[in-house]
Amino acid sequence: MSEVVHATDASFEQDVLQSNLPVVLDFWAPWCGPCKMIAPILDDIAVELDGKVKVVKINVDESQQVAAKFGVRSIPTLVIFKEAKAVATQVGALPKNQLIALIEKSIA
Repeated sequence: MSEVVHATDASFEQDVLQSNLPVVLDFWAPWCGPCKMIAPILDDIAVELDGKVKVVKINVDESQQVAAKFGVRSIPTLVIFKEAKAVATQVGALPKNQLIALIEKSIA
């Protein structure tokens, strides 16, 4: 069973850019209501798409460099990486079916 990986500025390159799987990167914070709404959806996706994608979360309060690098201004922001390149960005929460559709389209 695949777990959601919690990354930091220091581990970003290893956790995201060097991943051999496409990565769904969730920029979030503990005080963010919509972030809490999509957290269980991302947990489900990590399990359902195990072996196809890696789900990584980065707390913008603790790791501001990566958020700044990708111009994250509001959260949740999801950035999908394929072969170390950002291929899609979604700002705001989406229902699970739409999120899976976005991921599958982005990594196809």
